[in-house]
Amino acid sequence: MSSPSSTTTFLNQVTNAATSAISYVRLPVLASSGIAAILSVLLYFKQNLLENLSAEYRRFSEVIYQRNLPIGARTEVPKPPIFSMTDWEDLSIPTPDGESLHAYFLRPTNRRFEQNVTVLMFHGNAGNIGHRLPIGKVLQEHMGCHVLLLEYRGYGLSTGSPNERGILIDAQTGFDYLTKRAETRNTKIVVYGQSLGGAVGIQLVAKNEKRGNVGGLVLENTFMSMRKLIPSALPPAKYLARLCHQIWPSDTTLPMIKDTPILFLSGLKDEIVPASHMEQLFGICRSRKQTFKELPNGTHNDTMMEPGYFEAMFKFIREDVLKNR
Repeated sequence: MSSPSSTTTFLNQVTNAATSAISYVRLPVLASSGIAAILSVLLYFKQNLLENLSAEYRRFSEVIYQRNLPIGARTEVPKPPIFSMTDWEDLSIPTPDGESLHAYFLRPTNRRFEQNVTVLMFHGNAGNIGHRLPIGKVLQEHMGCHVLLLEYRGYGLSTGSPNERGILIDAQTGFDYLTKRAETRNTKIVVYGQSLGGAVGIQLVAKNEKRGNVGGLVLENTFMSMRKLIPSALPPAKYLARLCHQIWPSDTTLPMIKDTPILFLSGLKDEIVPASHMEQLFGICRSRKQTFKELPNGTHNDTMMEPGYFEAMFKFIREDVLKNR
């Protein structure tokens, strides 16, 4: 894979594989029912704050964590064979607080491309891990990575209900699983998060980068914080954003990461998380190795389909993760 011609062939294969998966990776997220619902819930929250505080907290969480979208997302989780994937495991990983997390573990199927890298994938606020399998297939078959697709509590076939504290426990559980598993404990772990998953990844890497297992962090269309996302996406609701109790403070946590290479993948036509959020995160990043990749026509749901997306990830893994000391 070292020659220019073989690299070009590889990148063409990656692009073709990604393009064939477009119908599965375009999911409804905060835009479809979410952003409008956030505004209505916040207004309702303000009107009923004193008498319905605990009930409204729960309702707000349901708006942020769209685990029931698309319809059937809690019960219908696509399996790898649907995408002609063969070397995989269906896992149920216990958390320290008693939940059970559904996950898929994928092994590299092309030994010629195999690399000493494991990608820990964190999905966005809607759908389940089955909807992200086409991305896992590219990482598994064309980039030679082990992949763990982890389903947060309350999503897909995982037990429990999602909330910020619980999802952070889930992320740590997935990371610890990889550091203990024989196949992956000596690999470099690349944490890869889309939207909400990026916020999850930032918290996880900041907490664990000194352990020596973290090889890199990939962020796609991630927001500064949930409280800052609301006013930037919906200016009329800006004075109510402080009522959001799911904070996800990427803006204060990201600067704590010093030694982990970070790749920013920003869809400039993102209609949910303004591209300015990614620009600001890049601006406050203090990692000694950071790369910003703009995808000019990328929207919130299909940035990964843009030319250059997987090429940037492949280059990041090869040049920044594997060569990082």
